[in-house]
Amino acid sequence: MIGQAALAWPVRLAAWCLIGFLVLPFLVVIPVSLTDRAYLSLPEHALSLAHYRELLADPEWREAFMRSAVIAGATTVLATVVGTACAFGCWRLPATVAKWVRALVLLPIIVPTIIQALAFYRTWINLHLVNTYPGVILAHTIIALPFVFIAVSAALAHVDQRVEMAARSLGAGTGQTLRWVIVPMVLPGVLSGALFAFVASFDEVIIVLFITTRGIETLPKKMWDGLRNDLNPTIACVAVALGIVTIAILMLEWLLTRPREKARDPDAALEAGRAI
Repeated sequence: MIGQAALAWPVRLAAWCLIGFLVLPFLVVIPVSLTDRAYLSLPEHALSLAHYRELLADPEWREAFMRSAVIAGATTVLATVVGTACAFGCWRLPATVAKWVRALVLLPIIVPTIIQALAFYRTWINLHLVNTYPGVILAHTIIALPFVFIAVSAALAHVDQRVEMAARSLGAGTGQTLRWVIVPMVLPGVLSGALFAFVASFDEVIIVLFITTRGIETLPKKMWDGLRNDLNPTIACVAVALGIVTIAILMLEWLLTRPREKARDPDAALEAGRAI
């Protein structure tokens, strides 16, 4: 116990340093997005919302946002269905078989993204999926699949199989047990995986650069082109908006998983028992 307490503060310090390293650049982008100049820089005389108005008035940015939202939405649905099914399958399969299935599903977060992009480009050419919405959605589904699989598998790890056995002993069929017993217990994990899948698709740019041309311009791709061709503060406004959306999704994921964590907390369970 003393050793764990001695290691607690260095771990916390390292965690806060890492959080600061990730968050501080975003805090710099906020004043840049409010600059009164026509190029990327800090405000000179006063804060200005002119570039936010320019962003909202530009139809190209709105269309890019809608493309990314549609692609991310379709990706979320497919990745959630397939990832949840894979997680349930591994939960049921023998350990040896489940190990290989798990390794296959997790490959997209193990293989470097640039290698995946090259592989998608080569494969999609043969399948005539380059520069098509189905090609982008399918590629994003593959890279988002591990996030759903991990979230649902973590939720299934805390499911007591005796609950399922009790439901079956009371006459519930396989479908009824799955629908009314198992799925509600892992629903927070499914929703968390879906949120991460949406973010993974919405923010993805490298694979899109390889398998699309000018015909399909997602929001991250338009930001990339803007950084290459025109350093406009509007890009900083988009970055701030994406950061806010990402933070909101992470907060929603935290709210979804909080009841599950409380349910596993023995102190919380004891208090609930006393209240009853």
